[in-house]
Amino acid sequence: MASASHRRSLRTRRTLVVSAAVVAAGVGAGAVVMNANAQAVDLYHQTLAAKDGWASSGTGTTGGTKADSAHTFTVSTRAQLVKALGSASDTTPRIIKVKGTIDANTDDAGKKLTCANYASGTGYSLSSYLKAYDPATYGRSKLPSGTQETARAAAQKKQAATIVFKVPANTTIVGVPGTKAGISGGMLQIQNVDNVIVRNLAFAGTEDCFPQWDPTDGDDGNWNSNYDSVTLRGATHVWADHNTFTDALHLDSANPKYYGREYQIHDGSLDITKSSDLVTVSRNRFTNHDKTMLIGSSDSEPSGKLRVSIHHNVWKGIVQRAPLSRVGQIHIYNNYYDVTTLNGYAVQYSINSRAKAQVVAANNYWTVPSSVKVSKLLSGDGTGAIAGSGNLVNGTTTDLVAAYNAASSKDLKTSVNWTPTLTAGLETSAKNLPASLATTTGAGVLS
Repeated sequence: MASASHRRSLRTRRTLVVSAAVVAAGVGAGAVVMNANAQAVDLYHQTLAAKDGWASSGTGTTGGTKADSAHTFTVSTRAQLVKALGSASDTTPRIIKVKGTIDANTDDAGKKLTCANYASGTGYSLSSYLKAYDPATYGRSKLPSGTQETARAAAQKKQAATIVFKVPANTTIVGVPGTKAGISGGMLQIQNVDNVIVRNLAFAGTEDCFPQWDPTDGDDGNWNSNYDSVTLRGATHVWADHNTFTDALHLDSANPKYYGREYQIHDGSLDITKSSDLVTVSRNRFTNHDKTMLIGSSDSEPSGKLRVSIHHNVWKGIVQRAPLSRVGQIHIYNNYYDVTTLNGYAVQYSINSRAKAQVVAANNYWTVPSSVKVSKLLSGDGTGAIAGSGNLVNGTTTDLVAAYNAASSKDLKTSVNWTPTLTAGLETSAKNLPASLATTTGAGVLS
């Protein structure tokens, strides 16, 4: 994937100019913070600003800012990252600086691992799996079971043991500026822990070697994969900021079809599920992906959680789930959506509100080609709500809910049961977002 230049002197000067302009405009909640002497704040100890979205609620989100020297790490390999993370149950504050790109599909010695390595010894082979569960002979009424499904699950378990990184509470993980910092092929799992910061990282190529065939999924069945680049499960107080998420280098257009359905090796980019709560997602870039952000994994998740703020992000070449929201109170503001088809990723919708989700979507900007109807930008199941105003389509103020409801039999509700108050950095006009977010979002921007 393409990366911005990291020449230090130019980046430093640009950061000073951009930061000063952003702060002057009153929109600096997610940008680089400057002190009175115009020096960049220590990125590794920076905490979420007051009132910057749901993650600032209560105790706020400070990550590993209290880490001592023994729990401050610089990592550049998978093995080093695993060691720095330690036990997922250890709540000792820690700061992890990621230098360069970490390839998750490597062993402890740094040797490259492939799908064949994970399958070795399990008895799994794709050709045998396809033969065993061909709908023409196996049918479509039940999930796969038996020898090859057991082998597939074993191979997937081997891959998971390598590429899933379990993040403990009170942790800050930040990419070192100027190093093209990121994680390739891996998943950060933030599960049942509190107070985590993830910033300035490029996530790419998170791929499942062993998707499962589900003939009961939809009318024609589907292949389902198992890994998100970042996944929150029962997590609280999480700030994801200035990261880049992409399928590159393997785009969905390269996926084969089996049983007439796409063999999907990608899952989510940043999923927030299992009653996660108090999350702020700011100034990230989401690109070249299908199912991008899921908030709530089930329509039956209990109420009172899944409170998420999503602001100043760029969504480009995204098919759906930007986000898909269930149950919770979600504030989506000052985001830029370009729904022009990119590398074969054609939009189905941007925002979905279902399972009584209470979404406020305000002051966002959509670039929409003539081939896409405005009514396609939203989606719902008839129980979710989307309130808000100030949304622009190609520069024109547009009532997105009215456009959707006019074309749908399952109307979105237009009022919600809450009023956003944690809105530091909110811009009351979306007109400048395409230009301003082009240079202030994603990995590689922070200094």
